[in-house]
Amino acid sequence: MDYALPVLLSALAMTLIVGVRYLVVSGAFAWATRIRHPRLYAGLEPQMRREIGWSLASAAIYGIPAGIVAWGWDSQGWTLIYRNMSDYPIWYVPLSIFLYLFAHDTWFYWTHRLMHRPWWFKKAHAVHHESRPPTAWAAMSFHPWEALTGALVIPILVFIIPIHVGAIGVVLSVMTVMGVTNHMGWELFPRFMVNGKLGNWLITATHHQKHHDAYRGNYGLYFRFWDKMCGTDLGLGDWGSSPSRRNSA
Repeated sequence: MDYALPVLLSALAMTLIVGVRYLVVSGAFAWATRIRHPRLYAGLEPQMRREIGWSLASAAIYGIPAGIVAWGWDSQGWTLIYRNMSDYPIWYVPLSIFLYLFAHDTWFYWTHRLMHRPWWFKKAHAVHHESRPPTAWAAMSFHPWEALTGALVIPILVFIIPIHVGAIGVVLSVMTVMGVTNHMGWELFPRFMVNGKLGNWLITATHHQKHHDAYRGNYGLYFRFWDKMCGTDLGLGDWGSSPSRRNSA
């Protein structure tokens, strides 16, 4: 049987889904930014157009492997994604979500840290840091080489760690929302959470902003675990004194 056409259609469909998801979520938070901080993105229109261009290119790089794996799961049973909740204990659902997020965070920390080595930064990661300051449109603004490192994580994990199809939807939602909100230039989460015990381990915009100011450190995506373990946690940023961000107060 010729599988080329259905695989191609699946890859195209997933690319469209990733692209539309990016436009909807980033667009929603960009709109929220204009409501909350009307002047925050003033004068950044050329930068935002560039961010959207790079991000839509990244959508294809994310969508193609995801589409191939989705086809293999649905028609060939390739992966460990399961549909029936009875296949695993109910407690395994939140555990699997955490395992995926922690594995993704681990991969992101080390590849992101690598991207800050001079050769890799110049060849790839500089594209992301051209956003000065980053906006809600910058979450997927990557050079294709960097986008490829991120695009392979979830497609690989579904062959290693069993996960319910609904749980993988949660993982992808967390990935999308945190990627956007960590770049939008203001803190979405309440101060008591950011400055409290939970914020001591979770990454929010206040933590990631420090990375965009200092470059060296704060490399994580969801958790501060690896930054703390490896001595690269720079603490929380200061919106008012940020050299790359106008005061959003």
